[in-house]
Amino acid sequence: MRKSRIKGIFLAILVFMVGVNISKAQTTDALGTYTPYSLYGIGEIVKQGTAINRGMGGIGVGVRDNRYINYLNPASITQRDTLSFMLDFGISQKNFYNSDGKTKSAYNTFNMHNIVFTAPIYKKSALIVGISPYSDIGYKFESTETDKELVSKYGDIKYQKYGTGSINQFFIGASMNFFKHFSLGAEYIYYFGALDRYSNVMFNTSAGSMRSLETGWDYALGASSARIGIQYFGILDKEKDVDLTVGATYRMAAKLKGDFNRFAYAYDENVRDTVVNTLSEDAKIKIPQEFSAGFSIRKKDKWMFGFDYMRQDWTKSSFEGADGVKFKPCVAGYYKAGFEFTPNKYDIRYYMKRVTYRLGAYYEQSYVQLGSHQINAAGITFGMSLPIYRLYNAVNVAVDFGQRGTVKENLVRERYVQFVVNISLHDIWFVKHQYQ
Repeated sequence: MRKSRIKGIFLAILVFMVGVNISKAQTTDALGTYTPYSLYGIGEIVKQGTAINRGMGGIGVGVRDNRYINYLNPASITQRDTLSFMLDFGISQKNFYNSDGKTKSAYNTFNMHNIVFTAPIYKKSALIVGISPYSDIGYKFESTETDKELVSKYGDIKYQKYGTGSINQFFIGASMNFFKHFSLGAEYIYYFGALDRYSNVMFNTSAGSMRSLETGWDYALGASSARIGIQYFGILDKEKDVDLTVGATYRMAAKLKGDFNRFAYAYDENVRDTVVNTLSEDAKIKIPQEFSAGFSIRKKDKWMFGFDYMRQDWTKSSFEGADGVKFKPCVAGYYKAGFEFTPNKYDIRYYMKRVTYRLGAYYEQSYVQLGSHQINAAGITFGMSLPIYRLYNAVNVAVDFGQRGTVKENLVRERYVQFVVNISLHDIWFVKHQYQ
């Protein structure tokens, strides 16, 4: 193994970890997401998968591909060339356009999306190590008091609500083939991160004697979990070289434990007093178990179609920070479908014929229910893989156009465009060259 390659891998991991640490210290001008629906629970659940998965609506549970890393099912990583090592690094940028029927707002975010590394272990087995975001909180509201009696008595009054933070997941696992047509994978998962929410009342202290009030709560959390995945892969039509893959995964439930701090401060230009500051080490947030299943049909080196379904029951999870709001967690369901096509993988004259093109769609029922409305989302996706240099190295791009929520019952309708870019690096190691 070349030392430069090892250094490159560890440098990439270090860069990603620095990005995670920066995101934990970010301000309200650098949110990881921007949605009022992240006000509830653990925030917005991040869509998983690289730009390859995302370009096909997010499918991956029943997908096997020796060109790229598919971390949506740990069983898939045994589909690889012998002695092949793969690294995938991704970033994402998302533009939000929100409306409550009366006012509109826009915001954009930028995040590190994932870093994943896979390597062979022994014959038909492989290792996977990676890190990716699991959920994000990002919102900010500000309004000014319009009651003339209050304004004349206390001066200008502003109300602020904002939240930041994220839960990330580190995973390490292995997979192996058995019985010729089956693959089984397992992962250890560690969740970690911080969630912060604030609610402030700001007085113009120069115009009156009232002191501003800053209240909020924050979590510093961590927990262990695990996931197992299985895939069946076989020939559907030998003459036409068409294969079938069916897969399923199960993620264990986890209780995020850590410090929970509830605070309130009163302050003016000169003095800041603590009203409440309670720290509890018994903070618990439950992430429920997760089931997913999917399949794909592939014509080798030409096209593939697939479908995924995922389910999570959040009804037994309890959360702080939603007082006075008719919020309750519910059962989340995700439906995804996608297609990819490569005109001619081996064309030596026309580069665009070697490009893989992708199309997908999805429908999501989130775990957030407000009043009688479960907050749902739907969208279409596009993507492509642009091969570079040699082997299966590529720049992968995906675009997600979607809508979430509604303007009914004073809710917010979100329209968004998200761009995901991943760099896939593929190499063969431990090859003894005849000539130096």
